[in-house]
Amino acid sequence: MELNILNIAERIPTEADAYKFLEELRWGGSEPSCPHCGSIAAHYFLSTKDGAARKTRTGSLSQRRVWECKDCHKQFSVLTGTVMHGTKIPVRTWVFVIFELCSSKNGVAAREVERKYHLTPTTAWFLLHRIREAMRPGEPASLLTGRVVADETWVGGDPENRHGHTPRTGGQGHTDKTPVMSLVSRETGEVRSRVVANVSGRSLKAVLHENTDPKATHLQTDVAWAYKAIGKGYAQHTFVDHSAGEYVRDGAGTNQVENYFSQLKRSIDGTHHHVSHRHLGRYLAEFDFRHSTHRLSDTIRMETLIGRVAGRRLMYSDSRQGCRA
Repeated sequence: MELNILNIAERIPTEADAYKFLEELRWGGSEPSCPHCGSIAAHYFLSTKDGAARKTRTGSLSQRRVWECKDCHKQFSVLTGTVMHGTKIPVRTWVFVIFELCSSKNGVAAREVERKYHLTPTTAWFLLHRIREAMRPGEPASLLTGRVVADETWVGGDPENRHGHTPRTGGQGHTDKTPVMSLVSRETGEVRSRVVANVSGRSLKAVLHENTDPKATHLQTDVAWAYKAIGKGYAQHTFVDHSAGEYVRDGAGTNQVENYFSQLKRSIDGTHHHVSHRHLGRYLAEFDFRHSTHRLSDTIRMETLIGRVAGRRLMYSDSRQGCRA
């Protein structure tokens, strides 16, 4: 059954139901493996009755579904070791926000989550960043091959509109917008975006070599000088000259990545209004994830995301330091 807000609300009226819903998405009905020691299958038992609240050691009632490993004797739940680890936010809230972030083409603002789910501004902000952390591709990710479109753009407001602003003139020319490079696979639709220090040949080449196999890639770019030298190392390199009114050459062009940039900038302007340089990497991961899975239904996209939450625990102090990509 396809998921939507209404049938999710019907399926998870309680916290225990929300735990069972996540268990179904993450473990698919099979027995979980212990996140502490890695033991599998028959070594576990459920320490709470289905749907029944249990008393904790402090005497309060909890609907948290807890498992215990018979090998290492440690307890765990579907949240242990994930981006939801140690959360004080209701699991039902996590489920609703995850679905909204997976199904909303333009993303969801932290202020909207704060208002709809009665959270503090900081909690809503941190909740969304933890979900974005799960949207980041696993490492090491497989290299892109086939037809790959590459281009760069600048994200940020016009410096001239800022009161008392003095623009930087370091490797980005006469702007202090943040340069972003994106690669789009024309075969799969997968997008990989990176914040780069500048748009020099060295920076662009580093991103391309990190994400593509030059011997098996047909690189498609514009006529920017940096790509001319980079393209010599690829199996094939096709470029188009926009200044001459050329947008497609022999079926190759940069339309796919420019469409992605268009959606990215409209969404940032309309939903978030402002994204700081140090956090831009996680916002890019969010938009990369949705674009890369745009051929999937909202249900499958949510299942895909839940499959990534393990091993992605993000501490608040680390989130404040920004994102490395």
